[in-house]
Amino acid sequence: METPRLTDVWPLSPLQKGLLFHDEFDRDGPDPYLLQYVFDLEGELDLAALRVALGALLRRHAVLRAGFRTVRSGDPVQVIVGSVEPPLEYLDLSELDEAGIAAELDRLRIEDRRRRFDLARPPLLRCTAVRCPAGRHRVLLSIHHIVMDGWSAPLVLDELFRLYNHGGDDPSLPPVVPYRDYLAWLGARDRDASMAAWREALSGVDGPTLIAPEAQRSLPAEQEQLQAELSPHLSAELTGFARRHDLTTNTVVQGAWGMLLGNLIGSCDVLFGGAVNGRSPEIPGIDRMVGMLLNTVVVRVRWQPGDTVLDLLTRLQDEQSRLLDHQYLSLPELPGPPGSGPCSTRSRSSRTSRSTSRRCAARSKAGERGG
Repeated sequence: METPRLTDVWPLSPLQKGLLFHDEFDRDGPDPYLLQYVFDLEGELDLAALRVALGALLRRHAVLRAGFRTVRSGDPVQVIVGSVEPPLEYLDLSELDEAGIAAELDRLRIEDRRRRFDLARPPLLRCTAVRCPAGRHRVLLSIHHIVMDGWSAPLVLDELFRLYNHGGDDPSLPPVVPYRDYLAWLGARDRDASMAAWREALSGVDGPTLIAPEAQRSLPAEQEQLQAELSPHLSAELTGFARRHDLTTNTVVQGAWGMLLGNLIGSCDVLFGGAVNGRSPEIPGIDRMVGMLLNTVVVRVRWQPGDTVLDLLTRLQDEQSRLLDHQYLSLPELPGPPGSGPCSTRSRSSRTSRSTSRRCAARSKAGERGG
């Protein structure tokens, strides 16, 4: 097989570094960062047109042609190749009955989910098209999260179907905003100023929030998703509460989660991870960029004796607002207490009595003072 020609070498974004670490650290079991999209199509599928559309999509976005390597210095880089063949498989299951089709489609989805990408070998994208009875088709598209965040997904899928419908060349598609522009923006940030902002934000923190500090690392597990739906009435109440007090709904949810964690471990000062989209308005066309711009940052929720819930939420929103320009640092870079190392690697015991937990809970009065 001919080796693809190298065209560029880029640094990694903060979360790309984290995803690459997890891939190298744990190669057993399914990859939790494999994104899977499934489409059911009615009518005939033009397999040749789908292959052409996938190829055009890969040519448009260099980040989708990225492979991840470590250079001699030990630093990870993403290498961009000039061209790659789109991995496309085709299966004909049209002779099976409905029960057989359902079982086989489920098996294919699970099997694809368990097939890990080799992050050093682009493209980190593959597609499977399945012919079903009565002229129906199912298309399974899998992409590794390291090259694409959730914001990018509808952009990529919209382009794919538009390219399919126009033979791989849709002149109405907007010009690509290169992911490299975002990496250049990251490289120009004032890291000293950002470290100072995080040092202030995390002042007094003596370690992470550990719910089960003595728990041993378990074997890799299948990914699970838990969903809980709020009633329309409760959703409206939360939105109304946030609007009345100039808060975002995100602040209300994070504050509630922080109070829950605090009551679990008996602390009035807790940390947890929060996702930020990383799409700075300083970059023209950032809303149309495909790539991994997402980042995970530390959210700190704390309260004092006599604070109301509204006091806590207002403080949380003010503190998070001051960090908006500094949310691009990776977790291992964040400053920690002397001798503790980075915020993401510190550890401490959370052996705190339930009585302390009750005292902390009592300090945050449930009602809105004057609300």
